[in-house]
Amino acid sequence: MRVFYSIEDIPVHNVLFLPTRKQAMAYPKDRIALGFCRSCGFICNRAFDGGLLHYSHRYEETQVFSGTFKTFQRNVVMHLIQRYALHGKKVLEIGGGKSEFLRLLCELGGNQRIGIDPSYVPARSAVPTGISVEFVNDFYSEKYAGSDADFMCCVMTLEHISAVSDFLRRVRLSIGHRHTLVFFQVPDASRIIKELVFWDIYYERCSYFSAGSLGGLFRRCGFEVLDLYRSYGDQYLMIEACPSGAPFHSVSRLEERPEELAEDVARFSLDVLKKILLWRKYLNRLSSKGRRVVLWGAGSTAVAFLTTLKIFREVQYVVDTNPSKQGTFMAGTGQQVVGPDFLRSYKPDVVIAMNRLYLKEVRKDLDQAGLSPRLLALDAPRAAGKTGLA
Repeated sequence: MRVFYSIEDIPVHNVLFLPTRKQAMAYPKDRIALGFCRSCGFICNRAFDGGLLHYSHRYEETQVFSGTFKTFQRNVVMHLIQRYALHGKKVLEIGGGKSEFLRLLCELGGNQRIGIDPSYVPARSAVPTGISVEFVNDFYSEKYAGSDADFMCCVMTLEHISAVSDFLRRVRLSIGHRHTLVFFQVPDASRIIKELVFWDIYYERCSYFSAGSLGGLFRRCGFEVLDLYRSYGDQYLMIEACPSGAPFHSVSRLEERPEELAEDVARFSLDVLKKILLWRKYLNRLSSKGRRVVLWGAGSTAVAFLTTLKIFREVQYVVDTNPSKQGTFMAGTGQQVVGPDFLRSYKPDVVIAMNRLYLKEVRKDLDQAGLSPRLLALDAPRAAGKTGLA
């Protein structure tokens, strides 16, 4: 695989929030070296060392404190329930975190559920009366192959697995001859590459899929792809599949050829450093003028953005509506995470939303606080450098 993007000193975890600034600044770091396969279009971090990661109950990945995201997630679940008649079924989720997706599948469809994730926290997952539930604090492995699930889902987890073919073949083997449906959701790598979204590249995310590489992976591992589509502002790839006993060669209209993605990879190598420099200059200029800048959304994107740019003093605070994050500090750069109410006294001049889909939600919170800073998003056209950052 040809390495086309390298960056040093990146925190090995993005959603482990530290109790002190000193601990956050000293958090373990490693390097990223993205490689591209011209045969299948797969992208991965060639420098990835899974032994550096420690997934546990301290992992704070949930996005459901955003109304925008909750609506999206509910719509996905309703689509799956209606399309595949998921009523009274047995559902198995791999890597569900706080199990919000699985909980919706069972509440809205009356299904039984099993969740397997090392970061699951029982106190954060209230279960309604009458729903059969089993949770396991563990990684998915061969010992769970005996499950007789009717439906398996894996949301925003496959990109955190390095040996993806081995993992997916393990899932296929566990299904055997049953007609178990599977649903996976991953970030769309083609968007990251085409739009120079460097803040969506971070250490925990070791595997990157375009539509072509994702569809090809599932077919090679013994699945028939039923549907492959983009969602959430074209930021996520969704794949629905079922086991197949014979090689399946039909290709979705969404799947690009590896040589098409290779052209975008070449452009990324040339242009991404310019975009990084553009953002660094913009934040430095605001800081030199005494402007107060905050980021909105203390997730993986914010950690990747700050650590890639090596921003320490130019941004002092990151806002998040999740109470579990507030009062902690961002790994790598040490910014304090605060709640929206903090801004009433801080009065920022510029607020940068980590995702354009949250702009209306953020603006509403700012209006309620009586604040009117300049609001922009990392992935909005103006922030993408097409017209420059004023």
